[in-house]
Amino acid sequence: MKAMILAAGLGKRMHPLTDHCPKPLLPVAGKPLIVHHLERLAAAGIDEVVINVSYRAEQIVEALGDGSRYGLQIAWSREATPLETGGGIHQALPLLGDAPFLLVNGDVWCELDLALLPGLGDDLAHLVLVDNPAHHPDGDFHLDAAGRVHDAGEPKLTFAGLSVLDPALVAGQAPGEFPLAPLLREAMRAGCVGGSHHRGAWVDVGTPERLAELDLTLRQR
Repeated sequence: MKAMILAAGLGKRMHPLTDHCPKPLLPVAGKPLIVHHLERLAAAGIDEVVINVSYRAEQIVEALGDGSRYGLQIAWSREATPLETGGGIHQALPLLGDAPFLLVNGDVWCELDLALLPGLGDDLAHLVLVDNPAHHPDGDFHLDAAGRVHDAGEPKLTFAGLSVLDPALVAGQAPGEFPLAPLLREAMRAGCVGGSHHRGAWVDVGTPERLAELDLTLRQR
């Protein structure tokens, strides 16, 4: 299985840290945030990774190179302007191929063993969900007892920014900027989205404060 890391965002919530450094390269416990993802992917046996870049793209490309130092191969999908999640995936489809792939939001940190994620079967997506953090108390989606994910229903959990996707989820869309969430909700209504509840460590590294908290936590281990 290949993986894609989303790293094309502008990092607006992380200002002023991202004024001169793209968010994926912000340091956490002595190494860039995105390197934590690369190491976890390599440990799970994934050796081909697509990364989409836009804001300060060349800084990221120069820092990570071809990925060989992390035991994997990186292919770069450059976006002149950020295409949102759906559009970014669509542009990267020639690099991803036709098989399901692992999608990782570049601005999360998670201890999940990625090798444990299941295959899709007949589904279009499998979402990893976590307990709702204090900054997102209402959650995103409902996970039922059969492991199916729904847009409606209670209680809701928060999407962790980790998923396995079938390229068919976005392949029929027109190129350009578009979000992924409406396509996921449509697939949920069709009964084509499964999920799992990760109860271990997870952080949405969305603000300088949460970045600092994660850095301190990891350094104390």
